[in-house]
Amino acid sequence: MVRRGLRSTLAERREWEICGEVEDGREAVKQAREIKPDVIIMDIAMPGLNGLEATRQIRQLLPKVEVLILTMHDSEELVRETLQAGARGYVLKNDVGWILVQAVESLSQHQPFFSSRVTAMVLDQYLHPGAAKQPGGGRLSAREREILQLVAEGKSNKQVASTLSISVKTAEAHRSNMLRKLNLHSATELVRYAIRNKLIEP
Repeated sequence: MVRRGLRSTLAERREWEICGEVEDGREAVKQAREIKPDVIIMDIAMPGLNGLEATRQIRQLLPKVEVLILTMHDSEELVRETLQAGARGYVLKNDVGWILVQAVESLSQHQPFFSSRVTAMVLDQYLHPGAAKQPGGGRLSAREREILQLVAEGKSNKQVASTLSISVKTAEAHRSNMLRKLNLHSATELVRYAIRNKLIEP
């Protein structure tokens, strides 16, 4: 329903073409590689691969593609992580409407765009860089962040290995490394960590 509403809003601009629509982060990366769109509107909480990791991968593959994050979350840590991932737009779902059109227009011209509340946070981070704390997930590698989400979604080591085309032993090693780096002791604590850091929805 949300995607249908977004499509309806964006379709009013006849010079734009909506060239793809997906349900999870891995498919987003795949379609981006195939279609090479100008702008991608990305949610953060998606199954399989969250929007942060999908954005990182897409920007590595296609550095000219602009990514607009559309989410209900407005935490400073999340905004900072999305910028580090390569997104140059951040709009809150509460602000969707003409602001979304304005955001896509800006990004299509390679100009950043943020909701007003997010702009205030970005400015505050710029003026007071020492006050920003590095999120715990920053200690994890890109592969570990992928595995963290899959584990938090209830996937076994065998399922993680199959999804990422790695061996079960490698999946187990990554899982152990994550627990050690984050000072956690069980899959339950990993789930809580993932929810707290908005990697999955509770």
